[in-house]
Amino acid sequence: MPRGRKPSTSRELPPPLPPERRTVGQAVAEAVRLYGARFAKALPLGLVVATANQLTVGRGRPAVTLVLLLAAPAFTLAFAYATRLTLEVRTPPRSWLVALVVGTLAFVPAALLFPWFALASVLWLALVGLSVPAAVVEGSGLMASFRRGVELARAGYLHAAGAFVTFAVLFALTRTALALVLRSQADNTVRTAIFLADTIVAPLLFLGAVIVYVDLDARLRSRGERGKERDADVPDAHDAHREGRPDAAREPGPVA
Repeated sequence: MPRGRKPSTSRELPPPLPPERRTVGQAVAEAVRLYGARFAKALPLGLVVATANQLTVGRGRPAVTLVLLLAAPAFTLAFAYATRLTLEVRTPPRSWLVALVVGTLAFVPAALLFPWFALASVLWLALVGLSVPAAVVEGSGLMASFRRGVELARAGYLHAAGAFVTFAVLFALTRTALALVLRSQADNTVRTAIFLADTIVAPLLFLGAVIVYVDLDARLRSRGERGKERDADVPDAHDAHREGRPDAAREPGPVA
C-alpha cells in the first residue's frame, strides 16, 4: 500500500499587526515592501542624500555641518514628497510651504549635532521630525505642525527612536556593502560606487519615517477611541438622582 503523505509542516505566516501595534522590525519590513512597490517613484529620493554625501567626502566637520545646513530644505522636501507618495494625499501649496519651514527648522539642530554625535542627531529627528508629515497630511499651521510632531513622538518615542536608529544603521551597512559590490563588479570608482549605493538605499530613510508617522498616528487615534469608550460607560450626570441604590463605594458602613 502506498504510504500516506506526511502532513505539511509549513504554516501560513500570521497576519501583520495593525499600525498601532506594529514593531520596529515590521515597520522596516513595511518600508521595504513599499519601496519595492513604488521603486521608480521613490528612487529620486536617494539623489538628495547621495548628492549631500558627495559634497562631504574628504571634508572636515565644519564643512560637513555647513553642507547639511544648506541641504536641510532639500531633505525636508524629500520627506514631504515621500509622505505624499506613501499616503497618496493631495498637498496644497500652503502645506508644502509649512512643511518646508517646519522641517528645515527641525533639521538645523540635527545638522549641527551629526558630525560630532550622529546618534543624538537621529534621536532629535525622532522627536521633532514627524512635524513634516503632519503638515503634509493634516494641513496644519507652522506651530501646530511642530506640536503635532512632538505629540506623535511622545505617543511612542521608543518606537520612533528605535525605528529611526534602525533605519540609519540599516542604511549605513547596506550602502557600504552595496558600494563594495558595485565597485568590484562594475569597475566603478569609489565615489561613483558610493553615489549609486546612496541613491538606491537612501529612499528607505524617508519611507521608513513616514511609516513611523502612520504607526504613531494610529496609536493616538486608538487611545482616543478607548477614551471615548470609557467616557460612554460613565453614567450621565442627569441620571445622578435616579431611583435605586447608591454606589457601593458611598454606602455608609454599619453603625457600631
